[in-house]
Amino acid sequence: MKVKENIFYVGTDDKTLDWFEGQYMISEGISYNSYVIKDEKITVMDAVDIRCGDQWLQQVEEVLQGQQPSYLVVLHVEPDHASSVVKFLQTYKDCQCVTSAKAQQFLDQFFDYDFSGRFLTIKEGDELSLGTHTLQFMAAPMVHWPEVMVAYETTEKILFAADGFGKFGALDGQLYQTTTEGWACEARRYYFNIVGKYGQQVQGLLKKAAALDIKTIAPLHGPILENDLSYYLNLYQIWSSYQAESQGVFIAYCSLHGHTQQVALELEKLLSEQGVDVAITDLVRSDMAEAVEDAFRYDRMVLAAPTYDGGVMPKMEEFLHHLKAKNFRNRKIGIIENGTWAPMAAKTMCSILEQMNNITIVEPKVSIRSAMKEADKETLKQLAASML
Repeated sequence: MKVKENIFYVGTDDKTLDWFEGQYMISEGISYNSYVIKDEKITVMDAVDIRCGDQWLQQVEEVLQGQQPSYLVVLHVEPDHASSVVKFLQTYKDCQCVTSAKAQQFLDQFFDYDFSGRFLTIKEGDELSLGTHTLQFMAAPMVHWPEVMVAYETTEKILFAADGFGKFGALDGQLYQTTTEGWACEARRYYFNIVGKYGQQVQGLLKKAAALDIKTIAPLHGPILENDLSYYLNLYQIWSSYQAESQGVFIAYCSLHGHTQQVALELEKLLSEQGVDVAITDLVRSDMAEAVEDAFRYDRMVLAAPTYDGGVMPKMEEFLHHLKAKNFRNRKIGIIENGTWAPMAAKTMCSILEQMNNITIVEPKVSIRSAMKEADKETLKQLAASML
């Protein structure tokens, strides 16, 4: 598919993969994006997962029509983008692999292949002239691996953004995001679970991007972005600075026998009656990646869980450790625990939260003994008032 005059999309959809990185559910599949720039020096921008390597090479050949590429630019060497690199280099034996020194180290680790003479090393600030097109390279370390580069094409003003601005979901032939509607949900889940830990580094990339006249953003996953770029850039600014995108309360709960669930649902009712936007998730039955997404999306959160083995129910502990790993911060949080003889869930949850930055735990903490009684509802009302 043509992206611009002499720039073509040759990426692939993968609808057979069920869990991205072995941990993120992708019921709508994933795209591995790759692009060809036809110029005096024909250049392929990134490879794809070897799972789709044959299809990709066929599509590249259809665009090249017998011509030979000069360069394969590898911005990111994670296997979903680079596991077909060697197959490409074996097919096009005079093509150079343009990538960073750190990426070369990683490629050597992934492949038992002699790359001698095949690398053209690029670094921050380098330019590569293809003819009428020129690529300017910028380092984007830890967005989300340390070797990552992005490239700005100066003629068409395209930012090849590597994993930046990526999104879960196959493209199904819809190459462009025609409106902003519908983009944020899976882009948000992608961002916070894949890149979310590295907000400071994303901020650095956004500062570099702000100095460019960008007309199009071409990510390695998800649709190409062109209209209303300020919408996408603003979301990335919010996300990477760990600020809340939406005003509201996210209730995350788990329940052994349904009693803690009853408390969580009662709180949802109390908050909704006050006009608060509430999202609620059963951590046991929901996608953990979506729960992480919602925790980052809203400015307030309530955790509700029973005591288990002298601590907290494992699913809640898992959720909190996911948040800690992704640098969760800057939130107001309410606590609900349940316990029949020795409630410890609140203490355990708080001990994990205290390891995060700028977390405010509100009072009162609600402690249920086995099942909710009328007196507990009064304490729950107090918690609801504290969350307003």
